[in-house]
Amino acid sequence: MKKIVFVLFSIVILSSCNEDFLQTTVEDKIESENFFKTQEDAVASVNATYGNLRAWRLAAFGPLILSIAGDDAEKGSSAGDAAFFNDINNFAYTPSAFIINDYWSGQFFGINLCNQSITNIPNIVMDETLKTRLIAESRFLRAHHYFNLVRTFGGVPIFNGLPADKNYNIPRNSKEEVYAFILADLDFAAQNLPMNYGGSDIGRATKGAAKGYIAKVNMYLGNWAQVLSATNEVIGMGYNLLPNYNSVFRIANENSVESIFETQATFISGNCDASSSQYSQVQGVRGQYGWGFNVPTQSLSDSYESGDLRRDATIIYRGETTPEGDFIAVIGDNPMYNQKSYVPSGQIGNCAEGSEQNVRIMRFSDILLMNAEAANELNDIPQALLSVNKVRVRAGLTPLGSLLQTQLRDAIWNERRAEFAMESERFLDVVRQGRGATVFGPLGFTAGKNEVFPIPSESISLSNGVLAQNPNY
Repeated sequence: MKKIVFVLFSIVILSSCNEDFLQTTVEDKIESENFFKTQEDAVASVNATYGNLRAWRLAAFGPLILSIAGDDAEKGSSAGDAAFFNDINNFAYTPSAFIINDYWSGQFFGINLCNQSITNIPNIVMDETLKTRLIAESRFLRAHHYFNLVRTFGGVPIFNGLPADKNYNIPRNSKEEVYAFILADLDFAAQNLPMNYGGSDIGRATKGAAKGYIAKVNMYLGNWAQVLSATNEVIGMGYNLLPNYNSVFRIANENSVESIFETQATFISGNCDASSSQYSQVQGVRGQYGWGFNVPTQSLSDSYESGDLRRDATIIYRGETTPEGDFIAVIGDNPMYNQKSYVPSGQIGNCAEGSEQNVRIMRFSDILLMNAEAANELNDIPQALLSVNKVRVRAGLTPLGSLLQTQLRDAIWNERRAEFAMESERFLDVVRQGRGATVFGPLGFTAGKNEVFPIPSESISLSNGVLAQNPNY
């Protein structure tokens, strides 16, 4: 291990941004006219963009809307704490929900940071190879934020760099235009990012990460030939599955051979603000290791096949002793908690729980299951079985035998649920599969509405109506 320390608060540049529209606030602001002068400034600006990935709106409460909206998770914590999450679980939220606004504004804050670097780094006299790489990293991260936005809200405004006229109050682009913009950023990143890094640079975006995102974006677009091609490339880059599923999410295996991309978090002595993403603190066992939000449902617990090792590696049950030796009290607010966010008591650190806990964004198992789904949709059943069974065998399950295409499609979808439970994939997967009303209907999902979240009413108001609302909100 370990990884580059991406400090967020020491260098954030926003002087060109319309802060009211994008709803952004920052600490220790450095005006852009006094920055972007040296190579060190260029590196620091990109580091700040990485550091923002573990900010509150992107790693703590905000992304829970995508987890709690599905059938794998519910609010958790105590009954009265953050009761607004119940509206997310029941699809009763409105455009005025501040937690949805947090997720929206958090992504645009990240996009602004990317655009600061993309616009200003080209003008710095510095090593040209490093300059190109930093711009590629920034475009990868911008694509990451836009991918989060387009899947959650549909079409959103595209900001390609800092507008020369300083006008940030622009209408939404179409969903198709946003996806095309994302793919252009990812293609540039894939062409200009290295295969890997050494030393303190471990954790930066790589060619494999860019190709993995290209595959995933195309999966959401239904471009199966492109998904198969991109995943085949990543499979040939040397990634692999760790033998033990539970170990994938422990600190000792951050940035492992299974990691495609993850948010970095490192304890920095004397700087707790920069040390903790609060990802683990928010979800840790209430009363012992955290606040207890985003807990697994009984539906998730019951969904695993008999003998699937992922069940106990995903869910902490009351009264159990974890593989790392922590006893979970029998009595408490919730019967189950997210084990993937769990940090053993001996590694909690000197700040909040999770001061060193990376957040896994994309893993090699995702590449394999995308490869399987694409191969199956292209009617290459042997290839699909080869990829999906690598994931199943690691989980302690019997390999799938020959199946009809429709049967294998369902099996791969079930495999995604088991493999990525509590990782904010379930809701988005079910919606892209066109099964929202069927799977989430009992929770209150309405077809033609809840496939996306509402555009926050505060942003619509601040735009003087330039931003249009999603249908039926």
